Amino acid sequence: MLIGELSRRTGVSARLLRYYEEQGLLDARRGPNGYREYDEDSVVTVRQVRALLNAGLSTEVIRSVLPCARGEGPGFDWCADLREILHGELEAIDERIDALQRTRGTLARYLAQP
Repeated sequence: MLIGELSRRTGVSARLLRYYEEQGLLDARRGPNGYREYDEDSVVTVRQVRALLNAGLSTEVIRSVLPCARGEGPGFDWCADLREILHGELEAIDERIDALQRTRGTLARYLAQP
């Protein structure tokens, strides 16, 4: 299928699909006319990428996680290092939450002053 069809079926813009390809998240062949051609599996891949982005993962992390993703949810085959990668991401999120809570506490103390 061409990029317009993939965009229509996934609700993701052609520009974003090209970005996913640049990031190594989506594969496309080039037809004799130079147009990108996608396999039927690309629909699921794009939905997996969207789900993983919504989970807060970067495209770099998604590139390493995507080969283990199954289904549109996605679910996972627990490939080597996958749990370690996701655990590391969870720890990084927890650290950011802690930093935001400290910042929030500081601002709240400023506002509590007369």
